Amino acid sequence: MGFVLPPPAPPSVAIAGSDDRFAVRRIYCVGRNYAEHAREFGNDPDRDPPFFFLKPADAVVDSGSTLPYPPATADLHYEAELVVALGAGGSDVPEAAALALVWGCAAGNDLTRRDLQAEAKAMRRPWDMSKGFDASAIVGPLRRGPVPEGRIRGLLNGTVRQEAKLSDMIWPVAGVIAHLSRLVTLAPGDLIFTGTPAGVGAMQRGDSFSVEIDGLAPAIVTIG
Repeated sequence: MGFVLPPPAPPSVAIAGSDDRFAVRRIYCVGRNYAEHAREFGNDPDRDPPFFFLKPADAVVDSGSTLPYPPATADLHYEAELVVALGAGGSDVPEAAALALVWGCAAGNDLTRRDLQAEAKAMRRPWDMSKGFDASAIVGPLRRGPVPEGRIRGLLNGTVRQEAKLSDMIWPVAGVIAHLSRLVTLAPGDLIFTGTPAGVGAMQRGDSFSVEIDGLAPAIVTIG
């Protein structure tokens, strides 16, 4: 069997200390997983269960990239996040077994067209075009191994704008994986953006944003 059109190369992200790359199957993102971030958008973090949205796998971009300011927005926001890469999958995964699925982790930036998101929320429409646009998932080099501890920071032009402990997550990584596996069947190659702390804000042309997580390589992007 052949293909009418040549299949595209699989999206992938860098691996720290290796020339190999990690092929990406799907990108899942958790909404409102830090209490202060939930509150800054007027939500109650103690009431809402975890919810998820997706980005296309080919939205992934390596750290160090310079990107054009995206179309159809005047309010591009950064969101610093821990990204978890799965090396195994499954469905209905118990929380106690969830971390065994993790291949490694990276720093990431969930770029968001905030004005389109606000419009979609007001009209009770999906968020797809505010979150899943081209080059909207910045991912630093993956470090193979367990989920890190410590702090996450987001720096705009060298100034800290976001900072939190990873333990401040409302739903820790094991709980996120277990809950998501009850909604879809997870598989090797899946990435999970695990939520952003308070302090999200706008990026302008010429700005650089760096996501730093203790023990991981940074995820850096510049808007040209």
